[in-house]
Amino acid sequence: QVQLVESGGGLVQSGGSLRISCATDNVGFRNNAMAWVRQAPGKQRELVATITSNKATDYADSVKGRFTISRDNSKKTFYLQMTSLKPEDTAVYYCRYGLNSWGRGIQVTVSS
Repeated sequence: QVQLVESGGGLVQSGGSLRISCATDNVGFRNNAMAWVRQAPGKQRELVATITSNKATDYADSVKGRFTISRDNSKKTFYLQMTSLKPEDTAVYYCRYGLNSWGRGIQVTVSS
């Protein structure tokens, strides 16, 4: 089973920035696509951003232009840089490795 460790969440003011990370020790890291998924209270999970093994990226319309997903294969870590944060970005953010491996989630709270 793939172990994923998220870090970097917390509380930030509206308009601020935050970077969250997801690290793994899985040897197949460079060959897998990664994603960040978030879930706000009372809402369904939302696919926020994806990055392929070739570093092609895609974003939800709600975060396009504000969030950037990236990966560092040498560190087996991928990131979500979030800027111009809004209160509606408040959610638990989950990293996803491939299609079936999930981190435990990390809280991001944006105050107005």
